[in-house]
Amino acid sequence: MPSEAPIPSSHSWGDRTYTDIAATGERDGSILVLPIGSIEQHGPHLPVATDTILVDAITSLGAERVEGDVPILTLPPFWSGYSPHHLEFGGTVSLEFDHLLAVIEDIADTALENGFDALILVNGHGGNKALLSAAVSTIGVENDDAEVLGLTYFELAASFIDEVRDTKIGGMAHAGEFETSLLLYLRDDLVDTDAMDGMYLEEPYDLALSDLHEGGPLAVYRGFEEYSANGAIGDPSQASATKGKQIYELLGDELESLIREVHERNSS
Repeated sequence: MPSEAPIPSSHSWGDRTYTDIAATGERDGSILVLPIGSIEQHGPHLPVATDTILVDAITSLGAERVEGDVPILTLPPFWSGYSPHHLEFGGTVSLEFDHLLAVIEDIADTALENGFDALILVNGHGGNKALLSAAVSTIGVENDDAEVLGLTYFELAASFIDEVRDTKIGGMAHAGEFETSLLLYLRDDLVDTDAMDGMYLEEPYDLALSDLHEGGPLAVYRGFEEYSANGAIGDPSQASATKGKQIYELLGDELESLIREVHERNSS
């Protein structure tokens, strides 16, 4: 039977005791969230931990929005991703695809032993998207008592981004208007505003990715040095903390809605 004790306020797995974690996992409709980031170059103006910082912040916001209503815990963000396309610029720490998948599977499999009804993998790096799809399948097969889901957080912006952006398509690709705005709001101490410079994404295939939120079904591999001289793709000059706050809150709305739906669908 689900526990009737009050739900503790902290959603952080690392802040809780093992008995707290077990009690949360045993609750009806309990949710475990694993943020997955990367350590890779983000041009001359953003930190290499950008993807990890942002996915952790958005995940935490979604969890905070439902605290008291939903039994939820967020694992510490996994900080390395699949980023071979960034290695030319330095500063990047990348895992082999199979190794990264195995680590994510191990984290999920062992954490789910605490009885959670659902697992949401929240990805913060474009290069991890194929891995995210694979992980949802492999973890789901091994954990048939839990619903396993996955999403890439910046894709939650598809419904509102055209109302927020000032750049044309190609201005939000990598370390551009989108990510720079979020960092200016969340961690402006990490943004070198004097070094903000980038170039629009120019991809010759119409069916390939044309922006962070735009693109067709065609997958194309290119090292980032083929797109950009400094590692940034997009226009960070159009970024602002005000815009970052708006994006942050709207992403929180989208993730909160999803978390509540997952909770309802996994409650008896």
